[in-house]
Amino acid sequence: MRTESRRWARRVFRVFERKEPEQFRTTSSHGVSFASLPRPLLPESIFSTVAEDVRLTPDLLIRAYASGIFPMGDERTGTVRWYSPDPRAHLPLPDFHVPHNLRRRVRRGEFAVTSDEAFGGVIRACADRTRTWITPRIIQAYTQLHERGFAHSVECWQDGELAGGLYGVALGGAFFGESMFFRVSNASKVALVHLVRQMRAGGFRLLDTQYSTDHLERFGVAEIPRAEYMQRLNEALSVDATWWPLDEDDASALDRPIGDFDDAETPPGNEAGPNG
Repeated sequence: MRTESRRWARRVFRVFERKEPEQFRTTSSHGVSFASLPRPLLPESIFSTVAEDVRLTPDLLIRAYASGIFPMGDERTGTVRWYSPDPRAHLPLPDFHVPHNLRRRVRRGEFAVTSDEAFGGVIRACADRTRTWITPRIIQAYTQLHERGFAHSVECWQDGELAGGLYGVALGGAFFGESMFFRVSNASKVALVHLVRQMRAGGFRLLDTQYSTDHLERFGVAEIPRAEYMQRLNEALSVDATWWPLDEDDASALDRPIGDFDDAETPPGNEAGPNG
């Protein structure tokens, strides 16, 4: 049964690879219409299916994300598995919580925050842990997606050194957070605050974190059924959002763009990525 499931999954992804409409060949996410994006209904058998012979191309990744599916690598075997969790976690943008001491850190400007200045450095740093799903295949595929303008990084710098950051995929008005890291305490949290600030200013509708973690619960992460997630995803894909519209000074003025602060303290701790 498992062998047949793998064969079926490979046939599906080969069909994905054969279809290459013109809108997927763009080098920028701006102006792409995701309303016409193919979203095949895939059965449960494809989720968590090993697909070692599937070529991870930017076109395949775009179709997978638009269908609510994302890959994770197996560092021991080099294979890739595909997931669509139920329930699915997301950070509601209007209800994003910034703990009080973290808000102070952002306003003090402890880190210089940039976007897409060091994508390769960020994804490699996210992979640099004892166990990782960010394998060389994943790094290569997402680097190609970044070169197309669909994968982005947020960097926090201190004294000219990369202190922390995150990366993910942007399609229409949806951003799919993949992973985050820190070398200086709270750097990844500051990157997340700036990400949400920019997403709200740019008209994004959905911040997908895939899974809920203790780290993300501090910011108001919520889980919803997959069916509801797919409805929100389809709505977000139809939005023509703008990536990173504000300069650093504007992004540091948090009162209006993120007004729902709480007074909880944020102790230093695990700042692992959204899905691992």
